[in-house]
Amino acid sequence: MTISEDDEPAPIAVSPPYRSPGPQYGPSVWAPPPAYPRSPSSSLGTASRVMIGLFSAILVFVAVGAVTDNTRMIVGNALEAPDAAAAARTNTAEGAGKTGKVYELSTNPLLSSSNQLTKVTCKLPALGRSDAELKAFYEAQVACLDKAWQPLLQKVHEPESPALVAVKVPAVSRCGDAPDSKKALAYYCPGDSTIYAPSEWMLDAVGLNKGSHLATIAHEYGHHVQNESGILNAASDQMTSDDESSPADLERVRRIELQANCFGALFIAAAAGRGDISAASANAAIADYGNTSDSDSHGSRKHQLSWARAGFEQKNTAACDTWSASPAEVT
Repeated sequence: MTISEDDEPAPIAVSPPYRSPGPQYGPSVWAPPPAYPRSPSSSLGTASRVMIGLFSAILVFVAVGAVTDNTRMIVGNALEAPDAAAAARTNTAEGAGKTGKVYELSTNPLLSSSNQLTKVTCKLPALGRSDAELKAFYEAQVACLDKAWQPLLQKVHEPESPALVAVKVPAVSRCGDAPDSKKALAYYCPGDSTIYAPSEWMLDAVGLNKGSHLATIAHEYGHHVQNESGILNAASDQMTSDDESSPADLERVRRIELQANCFGALFIAAAAGRGDISAASANAAIADYGNTSDSDSHGSRKHQLSWARAGFEQKNTAACDTWSASPAEVT
């Protein structure tokens, strides 16, 4: 099945013929953040969505933000964090069986072709418009994401700390100032392992579209997995420009963001057709990754969807090795 840049994405069958772009995942800039105040979140315009990754040697924001003309796109750029030079980049996973981040990209043990997520049955409350209802839905999904990912992270001896979720944006966070509320919808802060999905921004952007909420939270959790595994640290060490705006750095950022799509889709596949994530909801979530615009930092609309499909259909982490992909596969 081929989807052109101009076609509207349709619901995707669970097992259509598909050729993966190959082992791949995406770049990022990050080092362990110091104890800074909490960071705010981002928003998205009505019927439009942008996933924005803000990375730095000390922090990483990954967000979904807004654009115009009813388009959705993934965008990423870097911010310099305070005391970036003080951030240590040492591999803590020394010695067999010792749990710690592995600061490697394509050779990260997480990306072996034998690695699959645990199948899970997610119990999710109904989506609602109140803060309490949205937080309950997100927390239930994140708990299910933890159950799917933690056994695999344990298997490869990498950290598997649970992620947190917030529907309100504090003035500051461990990742510094929040993205502009007009440009982002949701983001992940590695400094406090929190997915920020402000209720007002999410509702303005996607209403109560269940597939969109599932896709967004799964994508942001994909950045949590990158953080836990050491992939974000390894990518950060390769960045060459202060704001990650050089062509080489933008390509690295695209690899990070496309991998987060793929990681998100691995979870959707692991939960599809069980519990409160029906096959139809799963298909809608995967199709949602294609409801985007082309982006220098997050990739073309075609590739944003194709990397999600790779994870959904192949169901192993090697399908998400964007670092081994050719430049043409991460445009």
